[in-house]
Amino acid sequence: MTPQAIVRIIGVALLIFCGIIMAFSGTYVVKPGYRGVQVTMGEVSRTFKPEGFGLKAPFITSINQISIRQQTAEDKAECYSADLQQITVDLKVLFRIPETSVVKLFQDYYGSPFESLIAPRVQEALKEVAALQSAEQIVKNREQIKTRSLEIARRKLGTLLVIEDIVIQNIALTKELEHAIEAKMVQEQEASKSKYLQQRVQIEADTAVIRAKGEAESIMIRGDALKKNPAFVDLQIVDKWDGIAPIVIGGGDKVVLTLQDIERLKTQKSNAPSPTQPAAANRPATR
Repeated sequence: MTPQAIVRIIGVALLIFCGIIMAFSGTYVVKPGYRGVQVTMGEVSRTFKPEGFGLKAPFITSINQISIRQQTAEDKAECYSADLQQITVDLKVLFRIPETSVVKLFQDYYGSPFESLIAPRVQEALKEVAALQSAEQIVKNREQIKTRSLEIARRKLGTLLVIEDIVIQNIALTKELEHAIEAKMVQEQEASKSKYLQQRVQIEADTAVIRAKGEAESIMIRGDALKKNPAFVDLQIVDKWDGIAPIVIGGGDKVVLTLQDIERLKTQKSNAPSPTQPAAANRPATR
């Protein structure tokens, strides 16, 4: 093989290699859920690159990919309540980067958006809300604390970043404060129980008074009815009569007997031995 042929082969190989390098360095692919920021010789493009395949100037242009998916980060905030009690809040923050802020965040802020922007605003919001309530109220009103802190943090960040939610995982108090709150809750439960018992006794007493008033009014009504209608008593006797006619015997103190009682007395009298005749058992035996 002549030297000219060898040089020609090497030249072709170099052209193919350069073509491959140019092809790879002149294209890019933005992954799903990401946006690309184009930087050409240190200059940042004002528009972001959407996800998918694209072309770029080889060697001098780079595409930096930034996620716009929802992300979750854990954080811890130390606050002081209105009664100057130290409280530690463990929380999770759900956030995302809007695609309209991708270029500005890349150009103006360094590092993680959560560490540099979101975490300080969330902690500041929690401290503002906690400073307005006592430690006991913070423990009881966890949902309200979260909602108010979320509103303040969103207002502080504006449209640069989006905080989807704040999840308060735990609120840690000092041991002394926990014991004090527990003792107070026990006292409140005992007071509620005593109040319930008092209300129950009062209701029973009121019920008894109402029942007594009702009985008294019923007696008065019946008395008035008897005064106005004397025949009402006879009507009551007829209603309760069992069909047995009573008979009055005796003198001053009358005794009321029924017909059945009189018949029974007659039967007993006829069966009784005469007082003038001795009983058969007392007669002497005859021979």
